[in-house]
Amino acid sequence: MPIASCYPTPMAKPHKKGPTTTVDVFCSGCKTQLFTYRKGGKGALIKCFKERISKDFTQSPGTCPACDQVFARDTLVRGTPAFKIIGDKVFSK
Repeated sequence: MPIASCYPTPMAKPHKKGPTTTVDVFCSGCKTQLFTYRKGGKGALIKCFKERISKDFTQSPGTCPACDQVFARDTLVRGTPAFKIIGDKVFSK
C-alpha cells in the first residue's frame, strides 16, 4: 500500500496561447482604458496573467495613467507573473 505524499500537487500553468475572447479593462475612478486582456471563462476579473495582456496602456505596472490610482499588485500565480486585481478598482467590457 503506497504512502500518501505530504507535498501538495503542483498546479498547472496557464496555456501559452490562451483564450481568443478579449475584454477591455477600464479604471473605475476615471474610466480610462488600462489594457486589453485575453480572458477565459465567464467569471469576474480577479487576476490577469501578464502574458495574456495584448495591449497595455499603463506607464507603471498596476497604476492608472490618468488618476494614479493603484488597481493591481504584482504577484506570481502558479509560477507565472500576474496582476492581482484590487476589488472594485477596475471594470471590464
